Amino acid sequence: MAEGGRTLQARALLQQCLHAQLQVRPAEGDVAAQWVEVQRGLVIYVCFFKGADKELLPKMVNTLLNVKLSETENGKHTSVLDLPGDILIIPQATLGGKVRGRNMQYHSNSGKEEGLELYSQFVTLCEKALAGNSKCAEAGVVVKHGTYGNRQVLKLDTNGPYTHLIEF
Repeated sequence: MAEGGRTLQARALLQQCLHAQLQVRPAEGDVAAQWVEVQRGLVIYVCFFKGADKELLPKMVNTLLNVKLSETENGKHTSVLDLPGDILIIPQATLGGKVRGRNMQYHSNSGKEEGLELYSQFVTLCEKALAGNSKCAEAGVVVKHGTYGNRQVLKLDTNGPYTHLIEF
C-alpha cells in the first residue's frame, strides 16, 4: 500500500550522479556494445506495478523532476530542472520485488507489455519536460534511457550516496 491507503502503482529510486554510462546493447561478434551517457544530474530507476495507468505519469514526472534533491556547488538543494542536469532513466523491475522465504518474487509488477508502454510514455514525458524548460534547453541537458526488459550494465559516479525512494 502506498501512503494514505492507496494501492501502490509505481516506485522510483533517485540517485544524484556526476557521470553515468548505461550499456543498452551488449557487444555481439564484431559489433561493439552500445552505451548511453549522461553528465551531472539524476539517475531515475523506475518500476510499475499491476494496476498502474498512464494518468499517473504526469504526476510522477512533475514530482521527480521538481523535488529538490540535486545539490549545487555551494551545497544548496535544488531540482534537477533548476540545476539544470541530465537525466538517465533506467527500468528497474527489481524495485517491485518482495522476499518470500529465501527468494525474491515479482508478482506485483505490471505485465511486460503494460510496463513497456508506461515506461515509454514516462520517458517521453521527461523528454518533453526538459525540452519545455528554458534553463534546461539553454544548458543542453539531455534525457537518456535504458531498454525495457533487458539486463544492462551501469557505470555510475556519484557524489553521495544520496539516494531516495519515492512511491506513487
